[in-house]
Amino acid sequence: MAKPSDKEIAARAYKLWEQNGRPEGRDEEFWRLAEQELLNEDKSSPLRTPDTL
Repeated sequence: MAKPSDKEIAARAYKLWEQNGRPEGRDEEFWRLAEQELLNEDKSSPLRTPDTL
């Protein structure tokens, strides 16, 4: 499984941060959450089959 790029994580983290009212001082929390969401999406991707692993 490929790890999401920093650019992908940053974009997702920014979106999550905005959705949560732009709280200050929680950048690491949103970064980790975004990274985990992207990793979870990859696991459930319909493009992933035993043949493509």
